[in-house]
Amino acid sequence: MKYQDGVENLFVYQISYKLMIEIHKESLKFPKIEQYGGIADQLRRSSKSITANIVEGFGKQHFFKGEFQRMLVYSIGSCDETILWIKTARDLGYMDKITSDRYLNEYQILVKKLSTFTKNMKR
Repeated sequence: MKYQDGVENLFVYQISYKLMIEIHKESLKFPKIEQYGGIADQLRRSSKSITANIVEGFGKQHFFKGEFQRMLVYSIGSCDETILWIKTARDLGYMDKITSDRYLNEYQILVKKLSTFTKNMKR
């Protein structure tokens, strides 16, 4: 994708941003003890890292060859971390099964889309 097209036009950005906002709002429902340094905080950080890495890599691609692909791989890792925190929140009773299953499914789809996008980029 060309730099002038803008990161906001990337499908993986759009999905990750939407999920980031939803996860942030959902995590605010967790107990106070989990808000700062706990699971809620970790969940917010990992979900934000996905989108932040996409944006950072997109911005650097003009200057550093391969940087966008590298940052997309970091985004995949942050998706995996987010999946871990969703499972943990569910198992501790902070998130119901229906909600957690929906998020787990959406993040697994995002991982697949990020993987495909990364593999299909010109090197």
